[in-house]
Amino acid sequence: MSDTLWLWVGFNVFVLLMLALDLGVFHRKAHIVSFRESIAWTVVWISLAMIFNLGIAHYMGNDKGLEFFTGYVIEKSLSVDNIFVFALLFGYFRVPTMYQHKVLFWGILGALIMRATMIALGAKLITEFAWIIYVFGAFLIFTGIKMIVKNETEIHPEQNFLVRWFKRIVPVTDDYRGSRFFVRENGIIMATPLFVVLLLVEFTDLIFAVDSIPAIFAVTKDPFIVYTSNVFAILGLRSLYFALAGVMDKFHFLKIGLGVVLTFVGIKMLLAHSPWKIDTHLSLAVIVSVLAASVVASLVWPKKTAEAIAGSSVEGEGGGRIN
Repeated sequence: MSDTLWLWVGFNVFVLLMLALDLGVFHRKAHIVSFRESIAWTVVWISLAMIFNLGIAHYMGNDKGLEFFTGYVIEKSLSVDNIFVFALLFGYFRVPTMYQHKVLFWGILGALIMRATMIALGAKLITEFAWIIYVFGAFLIFTGIKMIVKNETEIHPEQNFLVRWFKRIVPVTDDYRGSRFFVRENGIIMATPLFVVLLLVEFTDLIFAVDSIPAIFAVTKDPFIVYTSNVFAILGLRSLYFALAGVMDKFHFLKIGLGVVLTFVGIKMLLAHSPWKIDTHLSLAVIVSVLAASVVASLVWPKKTAEAIAGSSVEGEGGGRIN
C-alpha cells in the first residue's frame, strides 16, 4: 500500500516540477510560440510519455504497459477535438497569440484537477456498481455516432450559460490588459476577456472529459494507468495546439475517425463480460488503423474550399444558359 502511495506522490511531484519548469523558466515571458518550438515540445512530451510507458511495462508488466499505451493513444487522439475548439475560441475572442500559451497553461492545470476527480469518481462507480460500465458503453456509442453524423463548425461563446452567469456577477473589461486575468480599475476588481476565455477552455475540457474518461475505462480499470495516461496526453496538449492549430482544416475526416473510435470503444465496453470480449491488442490495432485511415483520407481527398464550390456552381449555371 505504501509503495502505491509513493508511486502516486512521485508521479504528481514530477508533473508539478515539469509545469513549474515550463511556466517559470521556458515561458516566463509572454511570447509567440513558433512552429519549431511547438514541435520540439511535442516531441519532449511524447518522449517522456514513452519513457514512462517503458517503466510501466518493466515494473508492472507488459499487459499494464500495453494498457497505458492504448489509453494514451485514445486520449491523445481525442484531444485533437479540444484543439479545434481552442482555435475557434481564440479566433472568436481575438486572443493575441503571445497570450494563448498562458491561457492553455492554466486551463490544463485546472483540467488535471478536474480529471483526477472524475477518474476517482469513475473508478469508485465501476468498483461499487459493475453495471455502470454498460451505461458508459452506451453513452460512448451515442457520442461516437453523434460525432460522425453531426458537423459542428461554429461556436457561439456569448450564448454559453457560464459566460452569461459570470458576467452578471463580475464586471469584465472591454478589452485585454496584457496577459492579466484580473485588474483593479477605479477601486473595482474586474476580470479581463482573457479570464473569460480561460473559463471557456476549462468548460470545454470538462465536456470532452465526459467522453474521454469513460473511453479509457474500456481499456483498463486501474486508476493509476487511467490517470497517468490522461495526464501525459493533457500535458502535451498545449504544444500540440500550436503545432496543429493552423492545419486542422486539412484533416476534415479526423472527426469522423474519432467518432468511429468512440463507437468502437463503447462496443468494447458492452462486450467486456461476454464471450466476445475484445482484447487490448485488437483494440489498439483498430484504433490506430482508424485514425491513420482518417488522416490519409483527408490528405488524399482534400476538403473543397468555399471558393471552389462557388466556382463550380457558377460554371454549372453558365453551362445551363449555353444549352
